[in-house]
Amino acid sequence: MQNRFHAPAHTMNLEELQYDLPAERIAQTPAEVRDQSRLMVLDRTAGTMTHHRFRDLPTFLRSGDVLVLNETRVIRAKFSVTRASGGRIEGLFLSEPDPGTWAVMLKPSRRLRVGEILDTGHKSHRLVLTESLGGGRWRLRPDPPHSAAHLLEQIGTTPLPPYIKRAPADTREAEDRKRYQTVYATNPGSVAAPTAGMHFTRELLHVIEQAGITIARLTLQVGLGTFQPVTAKRLEDHPMHREAYELPAEATATINDARQAGGRIVAIGTTSVRVLETCADDQGNLGPAGGSTDLLIAPPYKFRAVDALVTNFHLPGSTLLALVYAFAGREKILDAYEEAIRNDYRFYSYGDAMLIV
Repeated sequence: MQNRFHAPAHTMNLEELQYDLPAERIAQTPAEVRDQSRLMVLDRTAGTMTHHRFRDLPTFLRSGDVLVLNETRVIRAKFSVTRASGGRIEGLFLSEPDPGTWAVMLKPSRRLRVGEILDTGHKSHRLVLTESLGGGRWRLRPDPPHSAAHLLEQIGTTPLPPYIKRAPADTREAEDRKRYQTVYATNPGSVAAPTAGMHFTRELLHVIEQAGITIARLTLQVGLGTFQPVTAKRLEDHPMHREAYELPAEATATINDARQAGGRIVAIGTTSVRVLETCADDQGNLGPAGGSTDLLIAPPYKFRAVDALVTNFHLPGSTLLALVYAFAGREKILDAYEEAIRNDYRFYSYGDAMLIV
């Protein structure tokens, strides 16, 4: 299927998605307290950047605004299995295309064969390879049958992104299991976290609601493709990944009512943006919807449903960086990133946040 790419008047080159980031700015652990992470506020109109803590977020919101949260839950998608020969295989769950069938990434996979049985090391649970999809991707079925969510709770670990380094004997799995997750995570299915939401505490959400700001909830199941770097010379040639979403009727009613009353729609994270912009009509109105989206947002793009955005600092060469370029302008974002580096902000999933208004 052709990408829904809303930039026919401009071709963005891969070089335009690059910036230099010192390796020490990549956060390896979360902030000690979620809402004590740092918050840069970028005002697109004034062109100003100011520095705060995430707990200050309500200061920049207004009564009548709506915060849109992605309440997906990260599953324990990483696992290890053993071949009959004794060789160890590292796995990453990708999806469950049919009941009883998993799509996974296995490494090393060159010597694997269809029909091979892999031992999970957990009681009698085994995984049977049924089809090679190429590039290290396989289909398999659990034996005996179990849903992915159920079995991975027993055999899996937290699917941290590759830039967060953990040694094999690292003891931080329990902490990662808790912190690589939002406090409002409800609907299991993601293999990566909607990281902008990880700064919220339940107490901060209560303060926000007490200030007359409504919270709307949707789900986008974040896939492995979110880490896929752009390698095509032109961004429009990038094979954008698809992700499943659900936009409930209650959320659409809340958002539509707020927009009609003059409130702002504040998306928490690029995942919320993708759902809202996928579902909005030309006037920004929404209706309940579900399905999957491969929407690729890059300059120039006219946002229909989002007025402000809370987001982390993204990887160079990523479609997420292209999205924030579209929202605030490439030069403003690059200036903000340079400011963040000068001021020792922490980048990527466990890093600090930015509010763009």
